Amino acid sequence: MQALMKYAIILLLFVNASITLAMDDQKIPPKKDWSFQGPFGTFNRAEAQRGFQVYKEVCAACHSIDFVRYRDLKEIGFSEQEVKAIAAAYETQDGPNDEGEMFMRQSIPSDMFFKPFRNEKAARAANDGAYPVDLSLIIKARPHGPNYLYALLTGFEEAPKDVDMFPGKYYNPYFPGHQISMPPPFSENQVTFADGTKATVDQMAHDVTVFLAWAAEPELEKRHQLGIKFFLSFLVLAGLLYFIKKYIWRRVK
Repeated sequence: MQALMKYAIILLLFVNASITLAMDDQKIPPKKDWSFQGPFGTFNRAEAQRGFQVYKEVCAACHSIDFVRYRDLKEIGFSEQEVKAIAAAYETQDGPNDEGEMFMRQSIPSDMFFKPFRNEKAARAANDGAYPVDLSLIIKARPHGPNYLYALLTGFEEAPKDVDMFPGKYYNPYFPGHQISMPPPFSENQVTFADGTKATVDQMAHDVTVFLAWAAEPELEKRHQLGIKFFLSFLVLAGLLYFIKKYIWRRVK
């Protein structure tokens, strides 16, 4: 038993060292200016809407967004009718019915986003064993947040000659270990934006990053507004307390 525990500890240390080495070798993404960063940050509605289109037409084939409902899209500028039309394009499992059976129906705004696979095993079977991660919190779950995601989406390169690539892997210096199962997701003019914006790889990566930043933290703008109100209230209170103190102690030298 002690020998088994010893081997388990050695294996755990080896795995931990391998992960640490992969993270140390990971290229640091360059910083970009994002409209939603900083204490006064807000989401650019046009960018977020284009980002949703990129997600819907490209990313949603493999990646889910489990924590967002269709009706939440109104927060980035979609009208109620547009939201209903977006939801109606998908089906949602419901039930059980009177016979105790689950059934499929047309989605409505209160439903969660469509999932491309029934479960993790189905997702892995369709992707040669790789599991496409849920994108709901990807911005908050990765170091460097939006900078990492943008760099990853635009950072695919030819592998150096001294790197042995595993079958079915693609070289990306921003990914831990540099070998990722996801192929380059974007190509020029892959989507057609309704506002006429040219769909370059950089533009699509930028817009979908903005959309996923909103999906990860849809309350961000309200939190910023609350913080500003609290700060202003604190300044007013501090001023009142100062003058009250001066008034009470005005006769004391």
